Amino acid sequence: MLTVGDKFPQFKAQACVSREKGKEFATLSNDNFSGQWLVFYSYPKDFTFICPTEIVELDKAAKDFAERDAVVVGGSTDNEFSHLAWRNSHDDLQKINTPLIHISASFGQELGIIRKDAGVALRATFIVDPEGTIRWVNVNDLSVGRSVAETLRVLDALQTDELCPCNWSKGQETIKVG
Repeated sequence: MLTVGDKFPQFKAQACVSREKGKEFATLSNDNFSGQWLVFYSYPKDFTFICPTEIVELDKAAKDFAERDAVVVGGSTDNEFSHLAWRNSHDDLQKINTPLIHISASFGQELGIIRKDAGVALRATFIVDPEGTIRWVNVNDLSVGRSVAETLRVLDALQTDELCPCNWSKGQETIKVG
């Protein structure tokens, strides 16, 4: 699995970006997020139970991420047509505005996020800086949802460019050396 300090791979993927007729799909790549922080997350499968709770909460926090010059992009190994069908059939997902990409087998392997025994994406979250370097990675077992609040907290800490102690939150003192 790619980790802190690695470059996030170049990608070009089909995404479900809307439910509006004729505007449902777009091709997204790293170029769409150039110069911004990227919060990229993967989830196992469409039409499951924990995944929509994560997608909805990350979408709700998209404004908070945008205030930090970060964009949120999620996806699974399901294709963009599956993403759209799921969004159309799930009340909570009908309202989301963040894109859901199709994580191809090669992109999933390059990231190292494919669970070997299940063939699906792990619940991984990457924070990537504007230069394309991975600055944080978190991976949960398939049965445990991620923490959006922790992702925001870590992004805040990374953006201070200072030493942040355990449980540091935005607005608290950082560690001064010397």
